[in-house]
Amino acid sequence: MKVVIRVDASLQIGTGHVMRCLTLAKTLKGQDAEVVFICREHQGNLIKRIQDEGFTIYPLPLLNRLDQIENKANSSSLFHADWLGCAQQQDAEQCSPIIESIKPDWLIVDHYALDQTWHALLKTTYKKLMVIDDLADRQHLCNLLLDQTYGRKPVDYQHLVPEKCQMLLGSQYALLRSEFAEWRDYSLKRRIQPEFKKLLITMGGVDSDNVTCQVLEAIRHVQFPQDIEITVVMGGTAPHLNEVKTQANTMPHKTQVMVNVNNMAERMANADLAIGAAGATTWERCCLGLPTIQMVIADNQVFSAKKLSEDGVIKCLPNISSLDAQTFDIDFKKIIKVSSLICEGLGSNKVVGVMNE
Repeated sequence: MKVVIRVDASLQIGTGHVMRCLTLAKTLKGQDAEVVFICREHQGNLIKRIQDEGFTIYPLPLLNRLDQIENKANSSSLFHADWLGCAQQQDAEQCSPIIESIKPDWLIVDHYALDQTWHALLKTTYKKLMVIDDLADRQHLCNLLLDQTYGRKPVDYQHLVPEKCQMLLGSQYALLRSEFAEWRDYSLKRRIQPEFKKLLITMGGVDSDNVTCQVLEAIRHVQFPQDIEITVVMGGTAPHLNEVKTQANTMPHKTQVMVNVNNMAERMANADLAIGAAGATTWERCCLGLPTIQMVIADNQVFSAKKLSEDGVIKCLPNISSLDAQTFDIDFKKIIKVSSLICEGLGSNKVVGVMNE
């Protein structure tokens, strides 16, 4: 099987789209598929990370400033159109010769700025199209749609995909690295008698709005156990990384900042509580039964965060100013039990199974 993945990372987009596509790519590669990536060279891209994982990548160049201004004037009406860095037609023209030369069995697209316009321009270059989405806000011309959002229903995409499109909806299809399924049993067993000695803070790989520093400042005066250990995890492209490191050194409790960690499942499994963004790491934390105080830091996170909060899967904070001592008054056992039922960490295998049918 030949597969081409069109996905981007940037300071604006974040890292989550690329990371979940990497997970899917590894699962496909493990079943002898040939997988290549197409990514634009945005500031904060993860092109080197993809290459380091052993995948071929075709980089698309950034537009110069004048072209960017012209592109903005001609951009589509999509809410996230600016995330592409050019018009959909131009992106398709740049991708077409690459995809045509590979003739993939599957073209996978994970990009909020691409819709049926782009799909139609490239429809002769691939056999089947898979779209990864979690917004349900635009038209797709795909054979397979994956939306790993908790609570997502077919009616949400009823008029957005072709009638014969197969839909994989819900957190049971979450694209998690295999390490999370491997650490699941250990993590759940150590939570039989919950304690609170290790706090993990993960506000996304980029955290362009520097929410991490705001969280650290908010918890500075909270009366934690004397022996508590606080760990902050960030990506190497995070623009406020140095500021976070400086602030961590002034915290009254032991606080360390870890960058580009390669053992996230192990760290989550050994944490007792997390403060995290309502993004893709939500499913990682649920898989491991890690109790979470969750914050919405992007519009696309509102739907799942609201549903998760209503069902008692997470504790949702409306804003940073509401983070205080009472925030940590949590029924650990209840959240552990409920959250662990949301995702088992086998989504990637399930998706590849459907692709192979």
